[in-house]
Amino acid sequence: MVNRIHFFFLNIGHFFDHLFMLVFATMAALTLSREWGMSYAELIPYATPGFVAFGVCAVPAGWIADKWNRKGMMIVFYIGIGLSSIGSALAETPLQIAIGLFFIGVFAAVYHPVGLALVVQGRENTGVPLAINGVYGNLGVASAALITGFLIDQAGWRSAFIWPGIVSIATGFSYVGLVYGVRTRHAKDSHPQVDDKAAADMKGLDRRILGRVFAVIFFSTAVGGLVFQSTTFALPKVFDERLAALAQSATLVGWYAFIVFAVAALGQLVVGYLVDHFSVRTVFAFVTGLQGIFFAVMPGTTDWSALLVAMAFMLVVFGQIPINDVLVSRITRSEWRSRVYAFRYIVGFSVMASSVPLIAWIYTRWGFDGLFTVLSGAAICIFISVLLLPRAISAMRSSYP
Repeated sequence: MVNRIHFFFLNIGHFFDHLFMLVFATMAALTLSREWGMSYAELIPYATPGFVAFGVCAVPAGWIADKWNRKGMMIVFYIGIGLSSIGSALAETPLQIAIGLFFIGVFAAVYHPVGLALVVQGRENTGVPLAINGVYGNLGVASAALITGFLIDQAGWRSAFIWPGIVSIATGFSYVGLVYGVRTRHAKDSHPQVDDKAAADMKGLDRRILGRVFAVIFFSTAVGGLVFQSTTFALPKVFDERLAALAQSATLVGWYAFIVFAVAALGQLVVGYLVDHFSVRTVFAFVTGLQGIFFAVMPGTTDWSALLVAMAFMLVVFGQIPINDVLVSRITRSEWRSRVYAFRYIVGFSVMASSVPLIAWIYTRWGFDGLFTVLSGAAICIFISVLLLPRAISAMRSSYP
């Protein structure tokens, strides 16, 4: 029972992580650009410091977690990101809100190297647990537009920072009660040795093959970060422009974005099951191939057709998320897994940070049609890289616990 409750807290943490990182995206698209007299393209680069911190701070967060205590770092995450969000609500200028977003990014960086290491700890089949955890993260993405749009309409943009911050802090104190109030033999973090089978699997891999696997992981992470950030960050603005006949308020735009993200999150459950039972290489190639097709179809669509195509490409964008995490869990030891996850996420989120001004640059020159053409090419590049994965990697299982 305690393990299930702990898993639930980890899932809620993933929800908060993506929620907080995308609150500003909805504000910039729907409110602040009008309130502060700035265009969308001028305003969104102020989110860059937060996304840089989201990537860069993952490495020290993973190192501290491996050396100190992963559950303790999760407490830091909950309370720190909540306080940073409340502080961001006090901003009066774009520079001040950029500082607030930076601190949100610092604490948000804790989750992926620490939370994911806790999710896979002690498991042999990691695809479904990572997929379930990923669904919560995607629901955070979806709810960012929905919750932010609703709070903007009801109480102004500052409330969209304040109320989630309060809830996160309260969750942090509840997590303290779980970790330190319930005495079990697993309450304290430990780092057991890798089981014999997993160790044998790893030693059986040629160093060049292992290097190729890591190269594919980091390349697909980088390009996939561009795809993920571009779609999740820009979708509220895409819907604001292209669903003119369907959405006439911030709340409605938020609802449509929520529906798309929530339905798309189911893609992770399907992919999580598939990678536990079939070739990772085949599943990965299929998912990225579909991305390239759906992005190529998106330019020129409006209203219902835009909504349906958006739902299709978000299904496969979200579906890709657990695959790299499964690969990492299969080829890394528990005692340094947080650091490997951290390096993977610093690659992904550094690209994600740079993609924010890239979105503004492409949007200014070619609009969203140009952006989706670029994303189609990016997906094709990932597809080609996945074909380089060795078939032997599919037979391996997680290096647990």
